[in-house]
Amino acid sequence: MKTREERDYSGRSLLEKLGVFAEAHVALVGPHDDPFVTGLNASLAKSASQALRTRYDLIFVRVDALRDLARIKRAAAHLKADGALWVFHPKGGGSSPTDAQVRSAGIATGLVDNKISAYTDSHTATRFVIPLARRVSSGDVLSF
Repeated sequence: MKTREERDYSGRSLLEKLGVFAEAHVALVGPHDDPFVTGLNASLAKSASQALRTRYDLIFVRVDALRDLARIKRAAAHLKADGALWVFHPKGGGSSPTDAQVRSAGIATGLVDNKISAYTDSHTATRFVIPLARRVSSGDVLSF
């Protein structure tokens, strides 16, 4: 079991909270804030892809309207078995899409949500992963 200090995320940077590591194969879907992209690329050995071409360790999807929820399904098909798909979406009451709509869109792709983090003052980050039961040892995943 982790100690309290190991579970304390308050002193960690946003990129640490999002699980970014130098050798990660990363993709960005949708428009992202320049400071985030600059900081992300500075921490990676190879810059993040702006197009989904293969499977990725980390995929960051920006969702600002209901029509953007389709990006989640498209991105999920490119996730490595042990990867994470982070959805940045508006937060607070009256936001659209709502937290529930984002969660439903992720779950509809066969993923599960297992972490939430503050992203900016206006957006939350929700992490989706492939359930353990659907992963296979070769690193590939069962089809969605």
